[in-house]
Amino acid sequence: MDYPHLSDYMQPAEWQPHSACWLAFPSHRDLWLESLDIVQTEFVAFAKAIATSEALEILVLEESAELAKELLGNLSVRFHHIPFGDIWMRDITPIYVKNTDGKLGALHFKWNGWGGKYLLKHDDRVADRILQTLDIPRFEFDWVLEGGAIEVDGEGTCLTTKQCLLNPNRNPQMDQTAIESGLKSALGVEKVLWIEEGLLNDHTDGHIDTIARFIAPHTVMCMQPTIPDDPNCQVLHDIAEQLEAMTDTKGRKLKVIKIPSPHLVLDNEGEIMPASYLNFYISNDSVIIPTYGSVNDDLAVAEIAKHFPNRKAIGLSAKNILLGGGAFHCITCHQPK
Repeated sequence: MDYPHLSDYMQPAEWQPHSACWLAFPSHRDLWLESLDIVQTEFVAFAKAIATSEALEILVLEESAELAKELLGNLSVRFHHIPFGDIWMRDITPIYVKNTDGKLGALHFKWNGWGGKYLLKHDDRVADRILQTLDIPRFEFDWVLEGGAIEVDGEGTCLTTKQCLLNPNRNPQMDQTAIESGLKSALGVEKVLWIEEGLLNDHTDGHIDTIARFIAPHTVMCMQPTIPDDPNCQVLHDIAEQLEAMTDTKGRKLKVIKIPSPHLVLDNEGEIMPASYLNFYISNDSVIIPTYGSVNDDLAVAEIAKHFPNRKAIGLSAKNILLGGGAFHCITCHQPK
């Protein structure tokens, strides 16, 4: 569908003001098994950190609504009885854009469960049901795009990965030129920068929000290994090298800031997890950083803090949330102000 007025819209950078943050209260015992209780504990600590500066819009299921209200009801929160498959709101909610008058709009893309890997009941309706609660223009697209697959600087530059957006499990009918054209039209960007691939065992096929984040115009943060046997050693070197060769839409060379990686983080079965400190959430007054029990946790939080002088850097445990495949950025969707 063609939207002539969409050219007035652009996706804001995450550090620009938010009116709210959308979340979903972890509820599915069949998915989280014995980890559900500790996942809920990590979720509540994270939600409380966001709530110091922005309202919370939290999806709840009937069976866990009472518990969610007990744990979070004293915050600035609205609970929505909207069914969902799991808590990965970055990917299943609308993508918000703003026009030149500062008015909000929403992009609604097709959903196919991360390339058909995790087709959970209700996830394909979450974006539509959220939009039914909001009186804003909506723009429908007939191709697949997940919020965690794109990263914008608010000035016309978008970062993404070939591993995800050019994967035949997403949009086999679209080549790189068509995807670029679609991103430019939908997000209001002028230049798309492509990283090759992401972390080992990443269920999302290399979402950008675990490997490279804009933190200011023409300034991007990535990770570097601190030990030779980091499971992502070569990939992290490659990502940094690719970023250092890039320029933004204004022709400025990207300033690349490297922070330590968590190196080896294992799950309960001894499998390597796609742990990333870059999966942080930038709230109105803080940057909330996932930690994993790694020796690099404190160092990474301190390094990230240096680059957010007007925000408090908060490191919070996310290792149990990561058992589901993602961390803090993955479970949020910020609604611009």
